[in-house]
Amino acid sequence: MRVMSERQPIPRHVAIIMDGNGRWAKLRGKERYEGHIQGVAAVREAVRAAVRNGVEYLTLYAFSTENWGRPAEEVEALMSLFCTSVINETPSLVEQGVRVKLIGHRSHFSEKVQRYLTEIEERTADGGRLTLILAIDYSSRDEITDAVRKIAAEVADGRIGAAEITERTIGQALYTADYPDPDFIIRTSGECRLSNFLLWQASYAEFYFPQVLWPDFTEEDFDKAMEVYASRERRYGLI
Repeated sequence: MRVMSERQPIPRHVAIIMDGNGRWAKLRGKERYEGHIQGVAAVREAVRAAVRNGVEYLTLYAFSTENWGRPAEEVEALMSLFCTSVINETPSLVEQGVRVKLIGHRSHFSEKVQRYLTEIEERTADGGRLTLILAIDYSSRDEITDAVRKIAAEVADGRIGAAEITERTIGQALYTADYPDPDFIIRTSGECRLSNFLLWQASYAEFYFPQVLWPDFTEEDFDKAMEVYASRERRYGLI
């Protein structure tokens, strides 16, 4: 494992669509939940690599709003895995200086799951090396809709005029208002789509679609992704 040279650009914010847990399990004749369990190990690897490479923000698409439509047994297993992961992973996150934050509609989860999610935020609050943002019950379209409603209410109350609405106004109304837009978005398993993830924020992100299934994603795979990013020339629409 290696650390990127100081002369090579490091993305400040990396976002990952962790795709392939189910396919990983199916290829091995296992239940889908076993793929999710192995996916937690890949999260562990990605966090370690992000810290080592000097990434400041790492956003993981952990559970989409659409995921509620999966079989009840799989959803229940995921909820249990969230709770177990808080217990097992928090000490290591604290040791590494990782602060966990959540975006999405946590109110849709059971009270038990909400307690565990709040616990990991509180116990890691002092982390200063990496902010790990978990998108849970997250939908980018919902996020943008909520932002529009919030701004519309401010206009109706006279706090802002319609002509004063800017890109910055919208950005500050999003769930991610406190974080920079992602520089680099990775989707594992070779699928090439965003799947309702950070649609506004991804406007000028670089994209990378490795074939590796998420449970097989290692620190070395993260390092390779950083090399891919370093090879890109970001123009932001300019020459």
